[in-house]
Amino acid sequence: MSVKMIVGLGNPGPEYARNRHNIGFQCVELFARRHAIDLTRMQQRAIIGSGWAGRGPMRRKVMLVKPLTYMNASGQAVGPLAKYYQVAPQDILVVHDDLDLASGMLRLRANGSAGGQNGVKSIIQHLGSQDFHRARIGVGRPPGRMDPADYVLQNFSDGEEDTFAPLRATVADALECWLFEGIDAAMNRYNG
Repeated sequence: MSVKMIVGLGNPGPEYARNRHNIGFQCVELFARRHAIDLTRMQQRAIIGSGWAGRGPMRRKVMLVKPLTYMNASGQAVGPLAKYYQVAPQDILVVHDDLDLASGMLRLRANGSAGGQNGVKSIIQHLGSQDFHRARIGVGRPPGRMDPADYVLQNFSDGEEDTFAPLRATVADALECWLFEGIDAAMNRYNG
């Protein structure tokens, strides 16, 4: 049985931990806690953890990845890890923020272009493929004329946390669905 890889995108360091841009890290960390996967090992410019998700006969080997390259260079970690562990693009799911989705919206995709997300663009470049899965998490557009880069590097407001705390749990549920039932089932159940 091949290993599945779940990659959360974000920026390393405590000053970024609660940023909108780090929602990928936040969801992968929750998934790791839920399945008691130790997410502390360093390899290929990333923090990784591997273990089993699920219980009994419904168990699946999974590798969790948090690139330490900063968002826009995420492929520099993901590409070498996928090659080293022989993980095919279609066995990878990338969790990331998306400015073009309404705040609090979850959309899973089977593949496609980067859609303006530079971390995804870097992964496409380093994998040499667009055929990996995505969990796009809407953070909405910045208010007024605020620079989008400044907006995504802000922490979630207290009001936003009321939406994003349960959404992180929903994303973890969607990741489990992807692991055990595949991307089509996850899209049918969680896109909406």
